[in-house]
Amino acid sequence: MMMKMIEAGGIAPLTDKIRRADDDNPKGYFEFERVKKMPDGDTAWVEDAQGKAVKVIAALLEYLPQEYTYKVLFMRRSMDEILASQKQMLIRSEKPTDEISDEKLAELYSKHLVKVESWVSQQPNILVFDVDYNDLMQNPEPYPAKIQRFLGVEMDTDEMSRVVDPALYRQRKT
Repeated sequence: MMMKMIEAGGIAPLTDKIRRADDDNPKGYFEFERVKKMPDGDTAWVEDAQGKAVKVIAALLEYLPQEYTYKVLFMRRSMDEILASQKQMLIRSEKPTDEISDEKLAELYSKHLVKVESWVSQQPNILVFDVDYNDLMQNPEPYPAKIQRFLGVEMDTDEMSRVVDPALYRQRKT
């Protein structure tokens, strides 16, 4: 959803369009498969990505080349909703949902976030803006202007607001 907002604001996403929209993400994905190859040393694409939006999961941030400056919109979501969303994706793909308990998964993910946050805080070339997904989905109006300020570029904030689709906020914590 954030990548859709950024694109609507006027920043082109870097995507290979390999992953198609599905029931889990009916508006489509914004993945660039080479991002997953950064641990293997495939970072040559980063130079061509300057000025574009690239989706990078937290675990791969450490593989971004040090010679560039990055502005990261770090999406934060309630753990209950993350777990519910992941479980639903496993069910739809007919994969087992009981291999690891929600409690253990939450513990592992929380530890992972602490590690990533610690590492990022020591990187002078990475600036982070935390985005509360839950708040964004319920109250999107202030976010486009905040994102525009953080990124430091002119953006179409009205269009950014329009792409937030509450119908896609499905695994809500009630």
